[in-house]
Amino acid sequence: MITRKRLRAGVCVLLATLAAGFGTALPAAADEPPTAASPKVELVLDVSGSMRTRDIDGGSRISAAKQAFNDVLDAVPEEVELGIRTLGADYPGDDRKVGCKDTKQLYPVGPLDRTEAKTAVATLAPTGWTPIGPALLGAADDLEGGDATRRIVLITDGEDTCGPLDPCEVAREIAARGTHLVIDTLGLVPNAKIRQQLTCIAEATGGTYTAVQHTEELSGRVTQLVDRAAEPVVTPVATEGAGSCSAAPALKAGLYTDRQEIGRHRWYRVDVLPGQELRASVSVGADRAVNNDYGVLLRAVTTHGREIVRGSESGSGRTDAISSGLRYPTAERDDDDVSDEDLKPAAESVCLELGNSFSAPASVKTTPGMPVELTIDLVTSPDEAADTAAFGLGRGWWLLGVMVLAGLIAGLLFGWISRWRVAVWRTN
Repeated sequence: MITRKRLRAGVCVLLATLAAGFGTALPAAADEPPTAASPKVELVLDVSGSMRTRDIDGGSRISAAKQAFNDVLDAVPEEVELGIRTLGADYPGDDRKVGCKDTKQLYPVGPLDRTEAKTAVATLAPTGWTPIGPALLGAADDLEGGDATRRIVLITDGEDTCGPLDPCEVAREIAARGTHLVIDTLGLVPNAKIRQQLTCIAEATGGTYTAVQHTEELSGRVTQLVDRAAEPVVTPVATEGAGSCSAAPALKAGLYTDRQEIGRHRWYRVDVLPGQELRASVSVGADRAVNNDYGVLLRAVTTHGREIVRGSESGSGRTDAISSGLRYPTAERDDDDVSDEDLKPAAESVCLELGNSFSAPASVKTTPGMPVELTIDLVTSPDEAADTAAFGLGRGWWLLGVMVLAGLIAGLLFGWISRWRVAVWRTN
């Protein structure tokens, strides 16, 4: 018969074993990497008089902006430090000199108090001028300091009314500081002149321009841009694709940027070792007024022109970027066929051809080309990767062993308890 004393001892053994196992499986806090600097974002909102116009979903532009801000503030990642700056919010008069200084920080860049930020936005009312250039300079100063990712998101319904300070030149000046600060612009009015100015501002700093005409679109795009600030930043390398495979630049694994004119092709070359897999993807930004139906093609071909694999994607004007990608695994080298004098494996040269089927009205400039972002990765072949993955489970065997031992002890205890209960029942 199993006594209560022996039962208690078994339970203690189980608990001690589990504690020891899980204690071994948990990493030490001292081994954790240092915390990275928090990314910084400042939302710059146009509160000029034209923002009272009622042409967005039956309401005013400022109402749509406020609703979008509330949605964005609810979704800001915890690690992002966010601030808000306004332009044209305070001065209602006709003095141009005074109106063109009307920009201020509504909420300081830092850890976000959602209630406080929403209250500040709720008090805004369309008032004055549109000093975009001064507002961008102020926002750049607000974001100074530290090595964190920095992003300005400008939301406006009009072009700058405070010349001769050209906001495009201001953006170039900010980019020239070398602070890696990106400016994204969102236009609430589908006007060609406004589009041109906002596109120029974004291009100067490597940002994006988006035209939005609905509250939901505005909320979604601003939220996307704030989330993007929280992502790890990889500085792309500028390159220039060639007009043919033979003249293509040789690229290694990494992130690259280029420009591609409408209807033109660009070529790049990658050397792939035996047993490696080439993974390539490309995104082309529609940073100007293009026709609705378009596409992008990425092909991998041999140096003799034979197509190996291709990836393609089509669009219909619903996004400002279109992407495609491909994968190409090379065969393993047979070491028996390689002499001792030539132990270095020969790489296979693969040419990547980037093509597009964009078209645009005759009034749209074709130069500079549209922005291109090309990602290239070279990874181990699937068979070798599987071996590596299996080896990586080494630390996990401790936890697996604990689980097996815990199951065994739990089964024994259940059997002992069942026998004890039956014995007690028979005695009574």
